[in-house]
Amino acid sequence: MPRSPLPPVIAPSILAGDLAQLGPESEASIAAGADWIHFDVMDNHFVPNLTFGPPVARSLKTHLEASHPDTPLDAHLMVRPVDPLIEAFAAAGADSITFHPEASDHVDRSLRIARDAGCRTGLVFNPATPLEWLKYVLDLVDIVLIMSVNPGFAGQRFIESMPAKIAEARAIIDASGRPIRLQVDGGIKADNIATVAEAGADTFVAGSAIFGQPDYTAAISDLRQRIATANA
Repeated sequence: MPRSPLPPVIAPSILAGDLAQLGPESEASIAAGADWIHFDVMDNHFVPNLTFGPPVARSLKTHLEASHPDTPLDAHLMVRPVDPLIEAFAAAGADSITFHPEASDHVDRSLRIARDAGCRTGLVFNPATPLEWLKYVLDLVDIVLIMSVNPGFAGQRFIESMPAKIAEARAIIDASGRPIRLQVDGGIKADNIATVAEAGADTFVAGSAIFGQPDYTAAISDLRQRIATANA
């Protein structure tokens, strides 16, 4: 099965951390070896939960710029309508913005809003959402995010049929010849991350697999080792 040519990225989902300590939790995960901070934005409309708004992203980004200025803030928008919040999160300092095609009236336009703001852009595909959307906008996409749970809540179990969809996305990306990252989010654990890597993913969102562990450094090191073994 094809592997990604891009180096692996570990992106802890801060939603799984101590929400009273967003800054310190983010810093601790970065010090432990994380590459990105994944920021889940839910509106209690597109998905049945309510999380963070642009002011929180701005505060976290400002906090991290003082200590870890090179760590990207990866905003996953589970909101509708999405265009105004793309603009708001770009202004708040998000380095990459991904959104669900179902949340946009004009996917091409939404991607261009993020790109024009200087952000990496991406589309998110729920477990039952077809990848057909990519056919028309692949030239505007820097990240393809496959949800391996139905979005809305942290701590869900990985859907076992998702590696086939990850592999399908890997084939589409490889055929494009573009350096598009293939991100997976939902139920990523030490016991399944190798399977996800083998299917072609290169960017791994992990919540309780990091923040639910007593030693963040050991947890991230274990995840990296399992990815490396899968890619060997």
